[in-house]
Amino acid sequence: MSGFFVVFEGGDGVGKTTQIELLARALRAGGREVVETREPGGTELGRELRQAIMHGGHVAPRAEALLYAADRAHHIATKVRPALERGAAVVQDRYIDSSVVYQGGARGLGDEVARVSEWATEGLVPDLTVLLDMESVPERLARELDRVERETGGDRALIRESFLALASREPERYAVVDASQSVDDVAADVRVAVDSALTKVGLAGLPAAHAGVEPWGTP
Repeated sequence: MSGFFVVFEGGDGVGKTTQIELLARALRAGGREVVETREPGGTELGRELRQAIMHGGHVAPRAEALLYAADRAHHIATKVRPALERGAAVVQDRYIDSSVVYQGGARGLGDEVARVSEWATEGLVPDLTVLLDMESVPERLARELDRVERETGGDRALIRESFLALASREPERYAVVDASQSVDDVAADVRVAVDSALTKVGLAGLPAAHAGVEPWGTP
């Protein structure tokens, strides 16, 4: 595949949406096709599963993990891989790490969650995972929380530690960015990490940055 696959991870409210939009804008300024997507919800099937998982009634933890895996399998097969194969940059909100942290860790399901997701995606690994890291800030969660956010709200410190632990195991593939900085400074750190990752896979870097970014988006 000749494309570039970057994933944004982190706890709830760290500003992933804003940084994804800014990075996508920068990549497009360099003449690249960019596909912005998310899990769950990046396909028509994914939107139906997202509604069921995040906005429906109770879902048993194992069923929840399998629904995420089903969404992921379809999403990668029908949207992400085809985009990468035609040379696009895919900028994605959440991937396997979120399942490992939320279902494997906070839900207590363990290592099987990672194995199921790796099977579902046929082992597709991002070129770069950007972990937006900060302590939980309630003001950034002023919107209505979804079911998973409500049920894991008491585990935010554990969720943060779990993401950092994943990043520490593969530092060459992760960029841990301090998300408590200004939006501009976070975006600058993201650009440095993305430039480095693009170089590693033999692609041209980002064009010069432009001033003027929007305030926080939704997480």
